[in-house]
Amino acid sequence: MAGHDPELKAATTAYRNAKAEANRQEEARWANVIGNILKNRGEYVEALRWLRRDYEISLKYLPEKHLLPTCQSLGEIYLRLERFSDALTYQKKHLELARDANDLVEQQRASTQLGRTYHELFSRSEHDHLSIRNAKKYFKYAMELAQILKEDPPTNKSSFVKEYIDAHNNSGMLEMELDNLEEARKILTRGLEICNEEEVGEDDDGRSRLHHNLGNVYMELRMWEKARKHIEKDIQICNKIEHCQGEAKGYINLGEVHYRTQKYDEAQSYYEKALTLAKSLEDEDALVRQIDENIKTVNKAVKVMDELKKEEQNFKKLKRYLAAARGSAHERKYLLQQNASLDRLLEKSSMISAWEKHCEFAKEKKEIANELCDNEKLSDSYLALGESYQKLRNFNESIKWYRKSWEMYKKIGNLEGQALVKIDIGNVLDSVRNWQGALAAFEESYRIAVEANLPFVQLSALENMHYSNMIRFDDENETRRLKLLIDQLKKSLDTDPEPRDTKEDCCSETDTEADGYLSNSGSESKMATAREDWNDDMPLMSVFQSRKKSSQKAGFMEGLSNSVEEPQQSPRSMPKTTSQKAVGSKRVRVILSDDEEEENVDEMEHLKRKPRDCQLQDFSTTDTIKSKRSGASPAAKIQVVSEYGSKCPINVEDSSSSFKCRHPHSATKAASYSRSLSNDLVAEPDIASGSKCDTSISGKLLHHGAAYPMRRSSERDQDITVKIENDLIYIEATSFVASDQLKSEVACLYYLQLPREKRSEGLLPIIQHIRCAGRDLESLETVENLKECVGDDIVEVSVDGWVQKRLIKMYMDCCEELSEVPNLKVLKKLYNLEVSDDEIIVTECDLQDLSVTPLLNALLSHKRFAMLDLSHNMLGNGTMEKLQKVFVASGQSYGGLTLDLHCNRFGPTALFQICECSVLFARLEVLNFSGNRLTDACGSYLSTILEKCTALCSLNVERCHITSRTIQKMADALDSKSVLVQLCIGYNNPVSGNAIVNLLTKLSTLQRFSELNLSGLKLGKPVVDTLCQLAGTISLSGLMLGSTGIGNEGVMQLTRSLFNGTQELVKLDISYCGLTSSNFFSAGVSSFSSILELKLEGNPIMPEGSNTLSSLLMNPQCCLKVLVLRNCQLGLTGVLHVIEALAENNCLQELNLAGNAAPNELSSLRHDSSIKGCSENLEQKPDTRELSSPMKVDKTKEGLGTLKNANCELEVANNQDDRTRIETGTSGIDDSCASSSQRNSSYPKCHLIRKLSTAIGLANNLQLLDLSDNGFSAEAAELLYGSWSSSSLRTRSSHKHITDEVIHFSTSENKCCRVKPCCKKD
Repeated sequence: MAGHDPELKAATTAYRNAKAEANRQEEARWANVIGNILKNRGEYVEALRWLRRDYEISLKYLPEKHLLPTCQSLGEIYLRLERFSDALTYQKKHLELARDANDLVEQQRASTQLGRTYHELFSRSEHDHLSIRNAKKYFKYAMELAQILKEDPPTNKSSFVKEYIDAHNNSGMLEMELDNLEEARKILTRGLEICNEEEVGEDDDGRSRLHHNLGNVYMELRMWEKARKHIEKDIQICNKIEHCQGEAKGYINLGEVHYRTQKYDEAQSYYEKALTLAKSLEDEDALVRQIDENIKTVNKAVKVMDELKKEEQNFKKLKRYLAAARGSAHERKYLLQQNASLDRLLEKSSMISAWEKHCEFAKEKKEIANELCDNEKLSDSYLALGESYQKLRNFNESIKWYRKSWEMYKKIGNLEGQALVKIDIGNVLDSVRNWQGALAAFEESYRIAVEANLPFVQLSALENMHYSNMIRFDDENETRRLKLLIDQLKKSLDTDPEPRDTKEDCCSETDTEADGYLSNSGSESKMATAREDWNDDMPLMSVFQSRKKSSQKAGFMEGLSNSVEEPQQSPRSMPKTTSQKAVGSKRVRVILSDDEEEENVDEMEHLKRKPRDCQLQDFSTTDTIKSKRSGASPAAKIQVVSEYGSKCPINVEDSSSSFKCRHPHSATKAASYSRSLSNDLVAEPDIASGSKCDTSISGKLLHHGAAYPMRRSSERDQDITVKIENDLIYIEATSFVASDQLKSEVACLYYLQLPREKRSEGLLPIIQHIRCAGRDLESLETVENLKECVGDDIVEVSVDGWVQKRLIKMYMDCCEELSEVPNLKVLKKLYNLEVSDDEIIVTECDLQDLSVTPLLNALLSHKRFAMLDLSHNMLGNGTMEKLQKVFVASGQSYGGLTLDLHCNRFGPTALFQICECSVLFARLEVLNFSGNRLTDACGSYLSTILEKCTALCSLNVERCHITSRTIQKMADALDSKSVLVQLCIGYNNPVSGNAIVNLLTKLSTLQRFSELNLSGLKLGKPVVDTLCQLAGTISLSGLMLGSTGIGNEGVMQLTRSLFNGTQELVKLDISYCGLTSSNFFSAGVSSFSSILELKLEGNPIMPEGSNTLSSLLMNPQCCLKVLVLRNCQLGLTGVLHVIEALAENNCLQELNLAGNAAPNELSSLRHDSSIKGCSENLEQKPDTRELSSPMKVDKTKEGLGTLKNANCELEVANNQDDRTRIETGTSGIDDSCASSSQRNSSYPKCHLIRKLSTAIGLANNLQLLDLSDNGFSAEAAELLYGSWSSSSLRTRSSHKHITDEVIHFSTSENKCCRVKPCCKKD
């Protein structure tokens, strides 16, 4: 790679030298340089690798200001790779860092990039109000900053004219995107004037972008000569500055100009030049493929042109025949034949965008319809004329003929035609900036469609109304209301896709799209068949319908579709979306060159995979009826690729409504009005999940209003519909596994869809009951059960009052202020009704330094809280800096504070922020940083915290990659005045014995210290001796020594010290310490009576040790609440003894007996079939439970033995062929009931399961039992659970978790797997 480029080779050498010298600043700088060189060469993936290296070095070793260029480069490369979530993450971080540094230059750059990304997201969406708002906001901010910098540059090195020019370019692109072409032209022209005023070089890339976008604007304005002039200038500049990709895209646009003017030889030539240039680029395979598609489109257009010329000759011949037949009986016949010929001519001229010819043919059609005295044909001709003038941008003539068409439809009583023409009128009015009139026309169309019961026309009208309110009037509440109506209508159409018959079915416009006769007819054979069926007296519109249906099915336009899309670019030009009229056609985009182009992704493959999405562009924004009529010519399909390079293809011909084709009013499918294709409803495109990268909040948030994105309609197939009060919300079934989570999700989603004024009160509903079809869903345990119960029914929710959550309200306000989509996981955590407002617990929400900003800003306003838990996220040092500001702003210098930040990505300097925050010195009581890579660099910070935080009583630095050095510094910082009670330093390596001894010596001087966690540290005899001395000095309540390897002797020595004095040990963990049964409880069972939690996991206690355990559990003085005996080699007999002892124990609540079956027992259980017969103990219950579990047990009962008596004797079929094998999905058990010898050999196992079942039923006080990894089959597990749930104390609260080898029985009060082990509170 570097060997072919001297610049790249030199940069690589410089990078290696800097790395060898450990010069981190130069190492990061050269990595950035290499990344940018590769980016400019189009090698985006390799560029990303180098830029990531730059970011990691800067983040780890350099001051924060060095992240500015790094974040800028990463944001740009992710934008080119079309990874928009990642792009937004780094661009927002770039802006945030620039604001912190008060750097206007970087703020301007970051705002520009953010505007580009949001613009691109908007260009790909149907209803993304948030993105267009943000695009406008950031482009406006960038323009303001550029003007400030130009007038008052911070240095003499730059005049910032370039930034000011690019800001005009970006604003012009946005106006072009919104179909404000004249405004776009003025802004872009002003940009060129500034270039001249400031004497910017003729070959400057800023000029190139302006020429490129002006070329697009003039192309949409049909000012071909001016368009060609600007595009050629763009190509010339790109060639001189060796911007190969920009030059290629310029040629594509130049080819588009000739294509639209039917100069196909020239268009082919320019596409060939573009193809040659594109092939010379490294990562532009998709661009090459799309240019190939353009070339194929030109070739097909040539064929259509040839067919059009032949049909013109046929029409002239028919005119001669008619002239000869005037006054005869054949006159009407020839008139009808001429009318049919004109239909074909209109269709073909539309396909190749020959709108001048289209207008001529429409006028001929009008004359023929007058002679035929056929009002339907006359109304069709008016429609065709209206469309012609609209495409020719003669809007006065267009509106005149559309209104005549509407009057004619009204005269003949065709309500569908009236509704559709009103949409066309609205689109024309929108193009002339009469937005109020356009909205009124759309509303009138909707009213007529409702009156005529035309659901598809209603949908089109609603989407146009939604577009107007969202884009033209920025009315959030009305946008939200209309979006809900659209969703409900789409859902009803999904259920009943066939449009209802109406009295207008016989009319021309009813059976299919009004523009269908302009759609490609597909094959000549179909056309011939259609012609054979025509009757001379048949109304022309009936002919249209038959032809439209066949043409839509044929999908000719898809074959003709030309989609060249550009990778994302720097502010060269915003993509211009023109209306799409073709059935099955894809939007096209003008490709522009730019030094900041984005990598092109293969959208064509994406469209092939998602045919419903392909249909999205079928409906014309400019004219719904036209879109029904015109099968957007192949010509209309060539892609103009904008400087922004959105991937969505657009119809370049529909310039009058270019933006709208991607947006509401073109959303209806071409097939929307054709019964044969009525199932093809609009599919909503994917939208970036908002806050932080691709965090898929357990959902994606519903888009009820401008602020929150909507789920794709296709995704709703997997959703559950919930009705709360009078509103419907959609919830992903996989987003919860318990009713409490379902309640919180329903409450939060309902809150999100409330109007802004109601949300401002901060009131959230308290969900009382959740029912479906009369059944209470709160007892369902799994997603599978829930989906099975609900099916397609609507879940009804009742509200039992409202609760005010001020912090949620503040969080929402901050999200809106920062243009972030609220994180549903955060909302659910803040909604938690089990904690007070002073406890902020936001764990496992996929938060990162950027996405957590709205929450931290909310806390800044909230000010006072007693607990902050942000564990199990992806937060780094940047978050800690913001947290310090939160603590300082609160001004609270007293009152306890718990700060739990374990399992994040904090580094050592995060602790520095605590050291520098004086308000924490008297407040901080609990600090948990476990699971963060603090390393020994945190040693001085930890010692400072121990010295200055006088209220600190608990410190947890487990798994923090610290060594003896840090442990020694911590020991040195401790003195007798410390109030430290708990210290956790386990699982750090390496830590020497001397350091631990020194620490223990210091701990012995503390008056309050009582709990120590040394798990995972290798402890030798000197440490054990010191521990024994510590036990004799202070009263320990908890000692965790798991995996310390102290062995039998060490355990015995410690137990003697712990239980010989006045100790009342509450928690003891000696897991994996090498303890054996011979020395187990050598201090006597009574010595353990005070312990509440005992962990013996991983010690080979063996079956004989179970007797001692049983004695302990049956001892009246036993206070154990938690006993962990996982992997203790007890054997199933030992397991049985332990559980049987619980019949006389009233204290134990949690028991873990997982992994205790001996290997021979596992093998025997997995290959034994007798468990089926062990259901005797359940026969006493009239409603014996079905033996089902996620293990997918075959429930076939034919030929199975049935239980006859207490000795588990089985009655089996005499014929061996009648025996049925039962296989479980996990173990593959052969459960055939064969001979009596088999039955006799299985008796002990059956007897064991029966006794286990009985013992579990008698353990009434147990709340959690873990029997995993003991080889029990699914049937055995279900039998055991039957006993568990039969206990009088667990009848209504029992839960099970049985999957594969996992067998957990629990209660609703102590449900399994709800809390991670590291998150359990004492």
